[in-house]
Amino acid sequence: MRSVVITGVSTGIGFAAAEMLVRRGFRVFGSVRNAGDEERVRTRLGPQFSPLRFDVTDEGAVRTAAGRVRDELRGEPLFALINNAGICVVGPLAHVPLARFREQLEVNLVGVCSVTQAFLPLMLPPENNDRNNRGCRPRPCVVNVGSIAGKVAAPFAGPYAASKFGLEGFSDSLRRELMLFGIDVVLLQPGPVITPIWDKAEARVLDDYPGTPYERSLEKFRSVSMSEAKDGFAARVVAEEIYRLLERRHRRARYAIVPNRLINWTFPRCLPDKALDFCIGKFFGLI
Repeated sequence: MRSVVITGVSTGIGFAAAEMLVRRGFRVFGSVRNAGDEERVRTRLGPQFSPLRFDVTDEGAVRTAAGRVRDELRGEPLFALINNAGICVVGPLAHVPLARFREQLEVNLVGVCSVTQAFLPLMLPPENNDRNNRGCRPRPCVVNVGSIAGKVAAPFAGPYAASKFGLEGFSDSLRRELMLFGIDVVLLQPGPVITPIWDKAEARVLDDYPGTPYERSLEKFRSVSMSEAKDGFAARVVAEEIYRLLERRHRRARYAIVPNRLINWTFPRCLPDKALDFCIGKFFGLI
């Protein structure tokens, strides 16, 4: 039985991926941050799921969890690490509190590095000279859950976009470094997904920045975000892509999972920067 570690399995993409992989015969270790979520997820997913209680920003807890997984694997290598845990901080960059900006990067970027460093040793083959001799089996894999915000940065999503742009570079460097061990690194780039991460962000964006010149534009941003969240993909769509890429022998470096792909992905990446700025500025009332 192949084993995977997934961070952030309480809700959203993390829970959907854990549920999908358990159903497909994987053993899943998944991180949660409190006892209530631990019991709820364990009950729903059954005996092939093992909860790990840690916050990705707590380096000591992450290392302790990795030690527990190592003990439970009993010498078997970890097949995949899925870095999914994340938060979304939104607001105009001229007004976002630095503590919130740091928290965004600590969770979405530094936390990914911390988890990767802790669990990567469990993915290495017992004999290094076996790294390129795995026959027809899919190779072990690190999956980083990024976002289309790592390619196209919307106004008022600056902290979140910064973390996801950073994850792009992190994933590229890690992918090239892990060629030495025959371990793949794949970056997922989901578009709008129905997940509680956006509910939490939307609830604060207007309350946190009253009296700024951006009030009308923030209202537009909030309404657009709510609409996209309702019309986005279900989390299971991303979970299905995770399962499919884990089963592939030949994986791409990136997989974009985007509804309304022409408008949300193709056009914004093809337009010159200034042309895209003009379109976005008009849409949000910034021009």
